[in-house]
Amino acid sequence: MEILTGEKNPLLRQKSKPVEHFTKEVRDLISQMKIIMEKSNGVGLAAPQIGIPLRVITCEIDDKFYAFINPEIIKTSGKNISMEEGCLSLPDTYGEVIRPEKIAFRALNADGKKIKIKAFGLLSRVIQHEIDHLDGILFIDKAKNIIKDTAQHRIN
Repeated sequence: MEILTGEKNPLLRQKSKPVEHFTKEVRDLISQMKIIMEKSNGVGLAAPQIGIPLRVITCEIDDKFYAFINPEIIKTSGKNISMEEGCLSLPDTYGEVIRPEKIAFRALNADGKKIKIKAFGLLSRVIQHEIDHLDGILFIDKAKNIIKDTAQHRIN
């Protein structure tokens, strides 16, 4: 499995389907996503980014790995904060995205158990970014001041 790239890639622009049953295949998908995310030095990955149109996301913040199945934001709070984001599916592209500082969401965890979590800071931002992928939204759809950071750009 490889990470799909390109803002016009139709697989990155489709809405993902909910996971109906927690199975060995879902567990295997989460394991694969963790490996791919770590190999790519990413902090988050959504299943559609590897061509699987299911509502599964993974992230790793402060050396803690998270996997969420069918995540759904139920509340946002705090200030709206602008921060630079990038994406494994849009290499060398960055932009300022405004997102709520805090979220509350529900999902299934990597063991298939129902959970509710309050997240803030980087975890909140990454979860929001990855849930956008599940809905066919890329960060550039929300970003301002988009920069393509090519090797030539870095030299200059």
